[in-house]
Amino acid sequence: MLLDGKRILVTGVLNDASIAFAVARRAQEEGAEIVLTSFGRAMSLTQRAARRLDTEPKVVELDVSSPADLEALAGRVGGTVDGVLHAIGFAPESCLGGGFLSAPWEDVAVALQISAYSLKALAVACRPLMRGGGSIVALDFDNSRVAWPVYDWMGVAKAALESTARYLARDLGAEGIRVNLVAAGPIRTIAARSIPGFEQFEEAWSVRAPLGWNVKEPVPVASACVALLSDLFPATTGDVVHVDGGYHAIGA
Repeated sequence: MLLDGKRILVTGVLNDASIAFAVARRAQEEGAEIVLTSFGRAMSLTQRAARRLDTEPKVVELDVSSPADLEALAGRVGGTVDGVLHAIGFAPESCLGGGFLSAPWEDVAVALQISAYSLKALAVACRPLMRGGGSIVALDFDNSRVAWPVYDWMGVAKAALESTARYLARDLGAEGIRVNLVAAGPIRTIAARSIPGFEQFEEAWSVRAPLGWNVKEPVPVASACVALLSDLFPATTGDVVHVDGGYHAIGA
């Protein structure tokens, strides 16, 4: 099994339709011990989802905007971890759905902190747990070269996430910690439903993805994450793996 004997920290599980839940399930199938994070009102949702996994994992408190939670994370998780999944993203309503020119800085700052800076914050918080090296994988929606409809400041935040991953790969590589992104096609998650006009992405993928694309199926994305969390890519870091049915490669 790919993750036999490994311990993986998974953020972002809200329900069993989330990509993070699919990663946790696939990781367990490949032999990993899973630890989940959640906070506040979402904690009960995460705990409910945890009970749907084959082995119910520990759930620890983590609000990535809280310095106290980040400082306490290593102690709450305990032991060591071999891999971390960053599946964290949020933008206030004003930052999505056509509000690019009108969104106030206060809201934009929230989007950037939660969706991009949090990758650095999480990596630093987990660093004491990864003394033997390991793999950090973040979920992405590729914004390196294009501007998407309705995605607005979340698109900017995802572009910042991609840059953040490269700088983390630079600074953590000497410690044997790899940092990579999985750029997924659109999946119908709670987060996706919060984006006004999300159906535009579904329509585009149905036409352009050469392998086709199922917006209700997160398993292909989860499988790529598990592969990157394993030892199959020991010399890959600072990279973006596309799991989007080939959409990114097609010009028109």
